[in-house]
Amino acid sequence: MRKIKEVLRLHFESGLSERQISNICVLGKGTVRRFLKRAETAGLSWPLPPGLDDAALEKQLYPPPPPPSAGQRPQPDYATIHKELKGPNVTLQLLWEEYKQQHPDGYSYSRLSELYSEWSKRLDLVLRQDHGAGEKMFVDHAGQTVAVIDRLTGETREAYVFVAVLGASNYTYASATWTRGLQDWISSHVRAFEFFQGCTRLVVPDNWKSGVKQACYYEPELNPTYNDLAVHYGVGILPARPYHARDKAKVEAGVQVVQRWVLAALRKRQFFSLAELNEAIGELTGKLNRRPFRKLPGSREELYRSIDLPVLRPLPAQPYVFAEWKRARVNIDYHVELDHHYYSVPYQLVGKEVDVRYTWTTVEILYQGKRVASHARSNRPGKHSTLAEHRPKAHQKYLEWTPSRIVEWAATMGPFTAQLAEKIIAERPHPEQGYRSCMGLIGLGRRYGKDRLEAAAQRAIQLQAHSYPSVKSILARGLDRQSVTESVTLAPPVEHANIRGADYYAGSLFEEAAE
Repeated sequence: MRKIKEVLRLHFESGLSERQISNICVLGKGTVRRFLKRAETAGLSWPLPPGLDDAALEKQLYPPPPPPSAGQRPQPDYATIHKELKGPNVTLQLLWEEYKQQHPDGYSYSRLSELYSEWSKRLDLVLRQDHGAGEKMFVDHAGQTVAVIDRLTGETREAYVFVAVLGASNYTYASATWTRGLQDWISSHVRAFEFFQGCTRLVVPDNWKSGVKQACYYEPELNPTYNDLAVHYGVGILPARPYHARDKAKVEAGVQVVQRWVLAALRKRQFFSLAELNEAIGELTGKLNRRPFRKLPGSREELYRSIDLPVLRPLPAQPYVFAEWKRARVNIDYHVELDHHYYSVPYQLVGKEVDVRYTWTTVEILYQGKRVASHARSNRPGKHSTLAEHRPKAHQKYLEWTPSRIVEWAATMGPFTAQLAEKIIAERPHPEQGYRSCMGLIGLGRRYGKDRLEAAAQRAIQLQAHSYPSVKSILARGLDRQSVTESVTLAPPVEHANIRGADYYAGSLFEEAAE
């Protein structure tokens, strides 16, 4: 169902072709066509109706089967033709017909095609690329870095330069970040969309590990956060194929232009902050975009405003908030762990695998694409964030390992183990939060044996250390073989000529010294 939803989103929201959707979703074109045909038959579009979960969507798309039943001729303006072809739905056939209306004695269509092809081959590589207006944004990092000096220590730190180029107009964006990691990679995309004042239909990155989880010629796997960004902005991510530089020739040329006209111009300047560096990069990038083309009329900025900007998709109401994803399995205490903190989910999901989406402030837990829990992010390790509605009513028996069964198992180890298990469960704010610790005792019993666990439980009770880590430490250090009195025996008093003793402080000598 996740694949079908992505096909519907890319078709209806992004307006991509079946071939493009096939490449992004790693599906056959026939499969994509069948998905769209089934959606049309079911009367579905995008966005899907609210409340339509995966099971209901599958039922609508796959209902149960019904019961059986030349030389001196007027010369075309090739530069204008080249510019017009970048617009949406404009073809050379249409431009030739317009040309023939103005010049009835002009070239035939086949001759015009030959002449335009020969003319376009003389253009720079940057300008020969055939990309539709508002169709693709190419992204990459420049190979060259820029040094930034720390004012306090004098140490230098290298900053990386992110470059984004629009396919049709070559309009260029560049900014510096401290790393090439996932968070800086995502934030650079957000700033690029805001700079371009809209979204293209496709984003073409290299097989960079920040965005592509696993590079593959046929099935590149996107990082979940990168895919989350694509859904938020309604774009498709189409990574360049490994060892196919032509797939990203546009951004390769754009990176080269940025290095020559921006970074080379900054080589003699010193920067003391990332903001200062980005301000200088922004000024030089603006000059680059306003610089006239050598072999075409206009500039990158003029071409962007005339052909790209009018057809870019609008930005969403809110910019994307960086979020990461992880897979987790719901423990028997109906909590999932994230950075050593535990967040509750409905107890019916015990044992199920869920997706955890987390930002700096919130944690969302999704099951089969549907959000089942949301919590405020906490940085308190070892603590629990539990919602009352996630707890079973009256501690009803909802899985095999209940408190009574845990205590019964502990009793098979010995009375002290059973007593310790009862104390662990009783001392937690919610009894279910003690299940995880008691399950840890089960693991210790398997590792160290029944007798040693019972002895360690007795020692933990005597020391009032009612926790799994305490029992584990007792067993690991072999303290279960010692009695409590042996481990805390006091050392004999020290006798020395310079030590006055209790008599001094209790008698008159102390009083005289005090006077």
